[in-house]
Amino acid sequence: MADFKSHITGSTIVGLAYGYWGVSSQSMSVESGIVAAGLCSVSGMLPDLDSDSGIPLRETSLFISAVVPILMIHRFRDLGFTAEDMAVASMLLYIAIRFVAVEFFKRYTVHRGMWHSVPAAAVAGLIAYLVMPCQSDALRVYKSLAVVLGFMVHLVMDEIWSVDTSGGIRFKKSFGTALKFFGSDTLANVSVYGKLLLLLALAWEDGAIVDRIKERSRQESTYIAQPYFDFDEVQRWITR
Repeated sequence: MADFKSHITGSTIVGLAYGYWGVSSQSMSVESGIVAAGLCSVSGMLPDLDSDSGIPLRETSLFISAVVPILMIHRFRDLGFTAEDMAVASMLLYIAIRFVAVEFFKRYTVHRGMWHSVPAAAVAGLIAYLVMPCQSDALRVYKSLAVVLGFMVHLVMDEIWSVDTSGGIRFKKSFGTALKFFGSDTLANVSVYGKLLLLLALAWEDGAIVDRIKERSRQESTYIAQPYFDFDEVQRWITR
C-alpha cells in the first residue's frame, strides 16, 4: 500500500497536469486552474479518512474545515446571508467538519471499506459540486472533477502497490480492495449508493443557482457602473 507521501505526490503531479490542461485547452482562468490543481492534490488524501488516525486524517480534516467555508461564499450569498451570518456559518462548518465528521469516520468506517471505492469518489465529487457553486456550470464541473480525479489517483496507486514485483509478480491480500464498486458488507454498499443517489438528486435540483449567481453579478455590475449624473446632459447645459 502506498504511503502518505506517495499519495500526496501522485495526486499533486496529476493535479498540476489537470490544472494546466484546464487553462491551456479549456479556457479556464489561471486562478481556476490553480484551485483545481490544489483540490486534486488534497483529494489524494481523502480515501484515507477511514484510517482512524494518523497524518491523512489530521491533515485532510484541517484543510477541508478551513477551505470549505471559503468555497461556499456563493452558496452563502444565495441564501441571503449577511457578513455576520457567513462568519457564524463558517465557524459552525469548521466545528462540524473538524470534529463531528471526523468522529463519524472514526466510528463508522472501516479501512479499505466502501469509502475506498469508485462510488465513494463520485460521492466526494458531488459534495464538492454542491459546496462550490459559481457563475459557470462548466467551471463548477471542472473543479468538482478535480476532486474525483485526486480520489481516483489514490485508489489506483493503492492497487498498483498491491502488486509485489520482487521475485516475480505476486498479488497481495489488499489487491482489489481499493478500486472497487462493491464491497463485502451489504449495508455499506447500500449506504454509499444511497448517498450517491441522494447527492445526484440534490445536484440535479441545484442547477438554478448558477442563473441566480449570474443575475446577481449582472445587477451588481450595473449598479456599480450606473452614474449618478447624466454627464452628456450636463455638458450640453454648460455649452448653451
